[in-house]
Amino acid sequence: MQAKFIQAHFFMRLITIILLVCLLVQTVVFHVHAQEKYTLSGYVRDSKSGETLIGVNIAVKGTAIGTTTNPYGFYSLTLPKGTYQIVYSFIGYQQVVKTIDLSTNQRQDIELSEENIELQEVVVTAEAADAAVKSMEMSVNRLDIKTIQRIPAFLGEVDVIRSIQLLPGVSTVGEGATGFNVRGGSIDQNLVLIDEAPVYNSAHLFGFFSVFNPDAVKDVKLIKGGIPSPYGGRLSSILDVRTKEGNNRRFAMQGGIGAIFSRLTLEAPIVKDKASFIVAGRRSYIDILAKPFLNNDLRNSRFYFYDLTAKVNWKANDRNNFYLSSYFGRDVFGSGFDFNWGNATTTFRWNHLYSDRLFMNLTAFYSNYDYLLGFRDSGVQGSRFDWRSNIINYSIKPDLTYYLNANNTLKFGLQSILYDFRPGKAIITSADRTSDISLDSKYALESALYIDNEQKLSERVSVQYGLRYSMFNYMGRGEAFTFGEAPPNTRRVPIETRTYGQFETIQRYANFEPRFAINWGLSPTSSLKASYNRMAQYIHLVSNTAASTPLDIWTPSTNNIRPQLADQIAIGYFRNLKDNMWETSVEVYYKTMQNQLDYIDNADLLLNRFIEGDLVQGIGRAYGAEFYIRKTRGQLTGWISYTLANSERKVEGINSNQWFPNRFDRRHNGNISVSYEYNKDWQFSANFVFQTGTPVTFPTGRYEVQGLIIPHNVDNSRNNVRIAPYHRLDLSVTKYNKKKKPEQRWESYWVFSVYNAYNRRNPFAIYFRQNPDVPVNTEAIRFSVVGSFVPAISYNFKY
Repeated sequence: MQAKFIQAHFFMRLITIILLVCLLVQTVVFHVHAQEKYTLSGYVRDSKSGETLIGVNIAVKGTAIGTTTNPYGFYSLTLPKGTYQIVYSFIGYQQVVKTIDLSTNQRQDIELSEENIELQEVVVTAEAADAAVKSMEMSVNRLDIKTIQRIPAFLGEVDVIRSIQLLPGVSTVGEGATGFNVRGGSIDQNLVLIDEAPVYNSAHLFGFFSVFNPDAVKDVKLIKGGIPSPYGGRLSSILDVRTKEGNNRRFAMQGGIGAIFSRLTLEAPIVKDKASFIVAGRRSYIDILAKPFLNNDLRNSRFYFYDLTAKVNWKANDRNNFYLSSYFGRDVFGSGFDFNWGNATTTFRWNHLYSDRLFMNLTAFYSNYDYLLGFRDSGVQGSRFDWRSNIINYSIKPDLTYYLNANNTLKFGLQSILYDFRPGKAIITSADRTSDISLDSKYALESALYIDNEQKLSERVSVQYGLRYSMFNYMGRGEAFTFGEAPPNTRRVPIETRTYGQFETIQRYANFEPRFAINWGLSPTSSLKASYNRMAQYIHLVSNTAASTPLDIWTPSTNNIRPQLADQIAIGYFRNLKDNMWETSVEVYYKTMQNQLDYIDNADLLLNRFIEGDLVQGIGRAYGAEFYIRKTRGQLTGWISYTLANSERKVEGINSNQWFPNRFDRRHNGNISVSYEYNKDWQFSANFVFQTGTPVTFPTGRYEVQGLIIPHNVDNSRNNVRIAPYHRLDLSVTKYNKKKKPEQRWESYWVFSVYNAYNRRNPFAIYFRQNPDVPVNTEAIRFSVVGSFVPAISYNFKY
């Protein structure tokens, strides 16, 4: 074991030395020729709203030299002295060509205008037409809000999370399940960000809607593999959601009225072209509509959700931009009890240009996820139970991008996150006394340093290599336990307890996380890509239910819980056809995971002070192939995806020490999403989803005791049966009320939709019970969350 550790440590240090040598050589080469080169830089914005545009392609005409705008719309291109034609292109916008005499460093801020798109030129992507082939990114899917709005949705409401579940490699346990699963990972292995702040529960209404208001969303990017070194903290994926900055040219408004909730978004300049704001709110009204039909016992029932997204930005000068954004959302349920949960985030960002080639973004954020559960005994005055849990984060992250030359873009920075875990503040109150059964808070500090370089080796070959060094410090104040040995799959008991002071170190962990990707251009329309990444995850979601619930708790890595590690390799072939009208790709991946959290049989996870004694850790593996074809232009647009995958884990003492499928494993996952633009007034859309059923554990025997049937798993197998396959068809029709005059600003459209059109009762879970008529017989009961088709209508407007 020690020899393996020394070898791994040596390997990581060797990678670090190689990276530093490569970067030093590039720096020396650049400075040798620096006197002959100048830099063209600036921002690219939408001409109507002033919003910066992400991923705009900037190319030197007649060459293979180019770059793209970063997440803040900034670009920088260093070239030898001369005269160039610079082409700025972004699908859905008119191309701009500028002739630049580059004899000095120049600042060129560009505004792109939306195309007056004719019917045959309808597009469903917002990036460079050949980005899938030429960019370094693989295992990455980007959806802009225009694409998401075309997808038929539950109750006619556009939804970010449900949209990405139609992409290859992405699945969910079922309807009503919070979160999503990526390439065989659990839901806690996805880092979900809104303006760079983490969201710990991404769903409203137990998974039917996401927390992201579509009217406030600017860009959605899902990274499943080849994850660059600036990202870390989760094993499986990054979902990076960026919100709009607010129209800094004129007042704008949009919203919608639906069957279950309504939404309204306002945006306007504070100082034209200098500062603006956006405020977007949603509120469901199921409780209001249902109230007349509820009897006296349920008259005071509460069941609704709401959220508010707000953002202010200020362009102080040509070198400084400031952003302040915030999200607050909550779900409220109650009828004789109180149950609510929600996320709150605030992000401050400062963009600063140190020079034409050095760009900095400084991010500081606050994130808080909490839930409250309370019960009252109406028969005993003053008798109640209250339980509140939180996970709170504070973070700062300076991130710098140095545009070394036309062939090298260097990124480096650091991040620190302070965690405050509050697993349970629980109070039992009776008429004459109060009992506090709360659990101690836990504290941790996660820090990381990273460096990354994207380098163009030749016209056909580009590489991206980086290194992340992460550190985790589990700290007091509180108790730490040492547990004794126990047979596998049995509870361990504490044999020693030690108390630690505030911020006193209990346990430290550190990991090197190398990243590498390569793009080999086979032709102007095809490429072969490969990537490798190691990821470390220091926080864990504790849940042994079929699907995650709002009551699940997060815990840090401790002296008893080791951090999760994952190594993933991926290889893909990408090809565009018919002048980039068709995008096709095939990717295969293999991922190994260490220290996967699992539970002993009959684990006690509810307010358990010694919960670590009920947890076990094992290894995991996931592998598969993803097939994707997408049509981006024409009357008929959309995509077809198919994933063949396997996700397993192995834990000592469980399933006879053999591999068993994860609860969220789906062998086959196929999706079809199409949209047909019949004319300027009518649009038809459809989704079809087919997924292999998820694994469940069924008893393999039973005992009969005094007329009671007791199920028994004879061979201790785990997830030994699969439920029936899941499949569903969704349909929608959109009627646009186009503006009649060019100067008219009011636009609106109606959406008529049917979810689960052919009335499929997809099983979410199966449980067993005794037959009430023949007690010695047992019967299996299939539980379906959505058991019929769901029609809906919504009205949407924009001004």
